[in-house]
Amino acid sequence: MITVTGLTKRYGPTTAVDGLSFEVRPGLVTGFLGPNGAGKSTTLRMILGLDAPTGGSALVDGAPYTTLGRPLHRVGALLDATAVHGGRSGRRHLAALARSNGIGRARVTEVLAEVGLADAAGKRAGAYSLGMKQRLGIAAALLGDPSVLIFDEPVNGLDPEGVRWIRLLLRRLAAEGRTVLVSSHLMSEMEHTADHLIVIGRGRLLADCGMAEFVARGGEGVVRVRTPDAAALRRALLAAGAAVGAEDGEVLDVSGLGAPRIADIALAEGIALHELTDRSATLEDVFMELTAEAGDHRAAGGALPGKRS
Repeated sequence: MITVTGLTKRYGPTTAVDGLSFEVRPGLVTGFLGPNGAGKSTTLRMILGLDAPTGGSALVDGAPYTTLGRPLHRVGALLDATAVHGGRSGRRHLAALARSNGIGRARVTEVLAEVGLADAAGKRAGAYSLGMKQRLGIAAALLGDPSVLIFDEPVNGLDPEGVRWIRLLLRRLAAEGRTVLVSSHLMSEMEHTADHLIVIGRGRLLADCGMAEFVARGGEGVVRVRTPDAAALRRALLAAGAAVGAEDGEVLDVSGLGAPRIADIALAEGIALHELTDRSATLEDVFMELTAEAGDHRAAGGALPGKRS
């Protein structure tokens, strides 16, 4: 388990992490989310002993990371896939890490095959693509067969096959009872992968809950209905207690009733339906609303300067 208690990090007058407390439990994929400048990377670095906290603590299985003997057996981490000696082959890079933690060479071969780099193991890491470096970093994280795994943006540079592979890998690791913490900006991928979410903004905790509970904060979903008799269906839905947005031709946006109930009403009224789409809130919708005031950089909406809409 990872336990963060009152964790604080200041750089002069700037507070990057502000009294942060949470736990990351085994058996789950925990997504660690926040806008740019939220303090995610600083928090991960403090968990891994790369930065010293100004206050509070970050413990792995009840102990600071820096006190762990042969830490690769306890914690595997990928923070920066490009942090590898470009002149070494992928195999030599992993062999050096393995030697430093008393891990046998056979394990190096195993993890290279696990991440799909067996054929490229003899190539210099400097010649690897970003996706290959990501795979090498993941191999390093898996090297000691640890019970705790931490990944920062593990999908960067991966092709669609690689994205699907890492998603399945994370789920498998959690199913094996490991503690898996994943930081990512890709909301759609997190929605398909994470079981639990920790969301921070400006160094403070904004949410710590299950995925379903978090998405439910977006309120009742809206059902998009397309029908050639929108006016008649609108009247019937209002009579049934639904809230119906303004008609847009043949389209109605309906809340307060689920899609099956809407279909039943249309059938009873003899009204044809051409579309019935459940538009429930997504992880991205709720995340954007929750962190609207917590980001350091916001692009202006609308057309680009000098462009006519």
